Amino acid sequence: MAPFFLLFALVTIAPVCYAAWLSLFREEQSGLGFGGSERVFSGLGNYAEALADPLFLASFRHIAVYCLLYIPVMVGGALLLALLLDSALARAKRFFQIAFYLPHAVPGLIAAVIWLYLYTPGLSPVHELLGSAGLEWDFFGRDEALFSVVNVSAWQWTGYNMIIFFAGLQAIPRETLEAATMDGAGPLRTAFQVKVPSIRPTVILTVLFTCVGAIQLFDAPELLQLRATEMGESWSPTMYIFSAAFKAHDYGLAAASALLLALVAGAASYVVTRLGNRWRAS
Repeated sequence: MAPFFLLFALVTIAPVCYAAWLSLFREEQSGLGFGGSERVFSGLGNYAEALADPLFLASFRHIAVYCLLYIPVMVGGALLLALLLDSALARAKRFFQIAFYLPHAVPGLIAAVIWLYLYTPGLSPVHELLGSAGLEWDFFGRDEALFSVVNVSAWQWTGYNMIIFFAGLQAIPRETLEAATMDGAGPLRTAFQVKVPSIRPTVILTVLFTCVGAIQLFDAPELLQLRATEMGESWSPTMYIFSAAFKAHDYGLAAASALLLALVAGAASYVVTRLGNRWRAS
């Protein structure tokens, strides 16, 4: 196990320690600004600045609303597809497994170009279809952009988690399902009262990973920011960190914000785990 711990220390522990050290300093211009900048110890000043910044706090509100929409849609859709594939009436299961998984296999850059094309008025066949039905929808609008982000994420991850749920369903003993059928349980009752409770640990783990991934959301809102300037450069915490580090060149603030984000992710993981353990025990 030594190689694993060595790599873990190099790519995880060392960067975290460096970020913690960097977060204690800030860059200040010396003289009239002609003498370059110098690194000054600020203690917890960067943390206080991040917590007092309304843009940083608003980014967490955006992600909270995003999670309320995205997690039920993605997890519920993945679980429903897995149940359909696991049903006795399903045909061509291997084909649909591959078909549902393919969106996750598409590289992120290519997926970004595809969705940018589908969301852009004058280019997208979706806009033409909506227009022919007398409907209008601005995918880059101030209020509609959130649904556009949820759609991109759900498209990418539903099939991936469907495969995980389907594997869990395949591991349920057939004797359990046969006993439910002999007791008079129909397909729907068997699915939601026997199969779903049997894969609770898998569902809990998926929700946990989804929450942690949602907090780190970057690609989809960054894509929509190409057209929707209303979203700003700090729509998500990771966008705020990216902007602070590589646009404002305030590496101390970026490091402090990144560590605060890690604490929020850890707290969210703890809450989801506790709630999941209660659900598992019920």
